[in-house]
Amino acid sequence: MKKLLVIVSILAASQQYAYSQIQPEKKADSASAQKSTLQPYNKVITSNAKSKAGLFTVSQVDTKFYFEIPDSLFNRYMLTVTRYLATPQGMGSFGGEKANEQTIYFEKGPNNTVFLRSLQYRQDVRKADAMLAKALAGSNENPIVTAFPIKTTNPANGNVVIEVTETFKKENPMFSLANSEKSEKKLSSLADDKSFIEAINSYPINIEVKTTKTYTNATASAGSVTLRLNTSIVLLPKIPMRKRFFDERVGYFANKYVLFDDDEQRAQTKYIIQRYRLEPKDADIKKYQSGQLVEPKKQIIYYIDPATPKKWRPYLIAGINDWQKAFEAAGFKNAIVGKEWPEADTTMSLEDARYSVVRYYASETPNAYGPRISDPRSGEILESHVGWFHNVMKLVQNWYMIQAGPLDPRARKMHLDDELMGQLIRFVSSHEIGHTIGLRHNMGASSATPVEKLRDKKWVEANGHTVSIMDYARFNYVAQPEDNISPKGIYPRIGMYDKWAIKWGYGYFTKAKDEFEEESILAKLTTDSLTANPKLWFGGEGKDEDPRSQTEDIGDDAALASDYGIKNLKRVVPNLIKWTYAPNDAYDNLSDMHKAVVRQYSRYLYHVMKNIGNNYVTKRTVDEKGIVYRPVPKAKVKAAIDYVGRQLFIAPLWMYPQEIAQLIPLKTADEISDQQNQMLNMFLSTGMLYNISQKALQSEGAYTVPEFLNDVQQTVWVNFSGDEKLDVYRRSLQRGYIEKIGILLLPKEVEPGKALNAAQRSDVRLYGQQHLVKLRADIVKLMASTTGFNKQHFESILIDIDKIISKLNKTEA
Repeated sequence: MKKLLVIVSILAASQQYAYSQIQPEKKADSASAQKSTLQPYNKVITSNAKSKAGLFTVSQVDTKFYFEIPDSLFNRYMLTVTRYLATPQGMGSFGGEKANEQTIYFEKGPNNTVFLRSLQYRQDVRKADAMLAKALAGSNENPIVTAFPIKTTNPANGNVVIEVTETFKKENPMFSLANSEKSEKKLSSLADDKSFIEAINSYPINIEVKTTKTYTNATASAGSVTLRLNTSIVLLPKIPMRKRFFDERVGYFANKYVLFDDDEQRAQTKYIIQRYRLEPKDADIKKYQSGQLVEPKKQIIYYIDPATPKKWRPYLIAGINDWQKAFEAAGFKNAIVGKEWPEADTTMSLEDARYSVVRYYASETPNAYGPRISDPRSGEILESHVGWFHNVMKLVQNWYMIQAGPLDPRARKMHLDDELMGQLIRFVSSHEIGHTIGLRHNMGASSATPVEKLRDKKWVEANGHTVSIMDYARFNYVAQPEDNISPKGIYPRIGMYDKWAIKWGYGYFTKAKDEFEEESILAKLTTDSLTANPKLWFGGEGKDEDPRSQTEDIGDDAALASDYGIKNLKRVVPNLIKWTYAPNDAYDNLSDMHKAVVRQYSRYLYHVMKNIGNNYVTKRTVDEKGIVYRPVPKAKVKAAIDYVGRQLFIAPLWMYPQEIAQLIPLKTADEISDQQNQMLNMFLSTGMLYNISQKALQSEGAYTVPEFLNDVQQTVWVNFSGDEKLDVYRRSLQRGYIEKIGILLLPKEVEPGKALNAAQRSDVRLYGQQHLVKLRADIVKLMASTTGFNKQHFESILIDIDKIISKLNKTEA
């Protein structure tokens, strides 16, 4: 669901040689000096100590905790992940959610100390150049966060022992809440007397620290907030996974670093994608190379939180396993699997960063999310805790009734059958798992499907209504009841883009000697794939100007798709009272679902409007044929204006029927007038007209500003319908039109010392003046066939126009 692109500024190591060159130097301590100043081991780790072997041996002596660190783990990089275990109601975060992430290492320091350093990854070198690597290391001193006095050494193995009690009990930026998290939650000072370590457990590659911490909080009723936290300290691989460089034509989350290379004349900004380490077993490499499916060395496993209601677990697991087909495109079988949490295994912990878990949150928040924890040096995904909030079921139920109610009788009630709800949960699960394996949203995916195919039963049931489940395409609202399309053609599913993206990100290139050679191979494969199949286009997060890339839309023609969507909404509204019935409900369901109808109608409107004044943007490399920026075709823009004229400027009273208005409060006039006013603001804004004027300069036969203004005029200034319920909105719309023209032509004075922007210096106002003169003449013609109240309205409009013209003349004089 709401998924954000987070590009973290970190370094990913390049070649093993260069990586080893910038490792922090090991500091040699004098063994004789240690012996003279350190306590005997049995005086520190007494016979009463409770010790647990693992990554470090962790010992508890009374209320004190000690780490026993072997020599081999000094200067080894570790990832620390702090998660909430339990939070107060209303805090906005839930057990299992991440609160902090850092990369650290322990280093022997002088004078019997151990330093805890924070690893800052921002730069790397490409080649095994000792001098360049040394220069880089010299300019990247990692900060010392904590200095621990060495308490003793273990005579049996020489391991160093440090006390960590205060480090975990108190505030430490590596093992507690991030400063940004504390600021967001309005948490201030830590109360030492109300904070303590619950337990520290050690495992083969990780340590798990459970703490309770209490912070002062002025907004809390008790004046303080108590949290339970779990911090995982996970050993990172000694040799990082080979990096795979990001290509903006394929949608992966990525980490940024700066690369220095003797053969390049400038520093290069590089990005590495986040992905799991998926490799064939050594014995299967030849099979893999020959095209046979093989099982990976290490399977990707997601466990289901045992707190999850049992009836939904199979659907969450199915959503995970749906990705197996995509990984087969990369040459791996059974690469990913969902499993029940082994509750009988007491050695496993839900907070353990070695395990990826789909967490269930008993929350009213209608959401789900899929984060990742990755090795900052390589992008290797180490684990993920998917968040599934209970109230996401309300969200999908609303969507399904509003978008698919006319198509699927099962959607026509407030409490969906378990099988239907389970399938909706399955699609949410698949989408979020997609994020956890590295994929970003692809909001342009649904534009690859022609609208007419969305009504083709055979085609859409075989192919689905979008080529990627990573789009916010939701359900097939274009299909009409007479098309008899089954749920196979209504639900989203993993599509051709998803399979291609997994092949791109997880395919194992045995013949590439390094990540740079692999980058060249992938670049050509990407160009060839996109040339052969443009439907694989990656449309990004839907935040740029391209109207093909939008959230909640489907099809390649927004106006046509939205017309079909409104036909279905007109079937939903008359049935809302019946479909939202529930015993003893005080029409809350009806109110909620009517608001959902209005929101869906608004989505259609804005999907269409994005075609005006914008470009298609297709990211390409210099080796790929075709242009990057292409104006939206004039026919699409004209269709968008026509759509607004038909579906909004003729007041959509069908959304506000009297039978519903008698049961819940409807703000009919306010909502319709606000929508109409917003569209006029967009149509007649200086920015919109300036964009259109610039597009007209860039290509022959482009849409001009006078042509655009004339088309907008034709949607607003029409003969009155004779239906007073509609005509009252038409008169208001026309008054608003003149008001917007007045604002365009008579803008407020520019603040002293502030320069005009490009749009204000352009010819836009001249076009507006021409348009107003023409409009006045056309209104005079309309008056000739108008009588009564409407004629009086036009007379008033002419007076307003003449006032604007008079002010313009005075200004110019």
